[in-house]
Amino acid sequence: MKTLIHLLCAALLALAAPAWASVGRDEAAAVAQGTNGGRVLSVEKSESGGHAVWRVKLVTPQGEVRVILVDVATGRRL
Repeated sequence: MKTLIHLLCAALLALAAPAWASVGRDEAAAVAQGTNGGRVLSVEKSESGGHAVWRVKLVTPQGEVRVILVDVATGRRL
């Protein structure tokens, strides 16, 4: 339930924020958790395809380590 709340908050922030607003580390972690569940291991700012992204590493409930990229400007998962 907590993950769902984080995901909804991140989605609302992404929709309500102007295009120039950047998504923070916590919002990026919430987006990544919302799509896969699990526990966040790290969140780092990086670049992908010329765009600033958050690189979120998490471990799923099944024990798999995944890396999720979240666009810094929009908060959308890439």
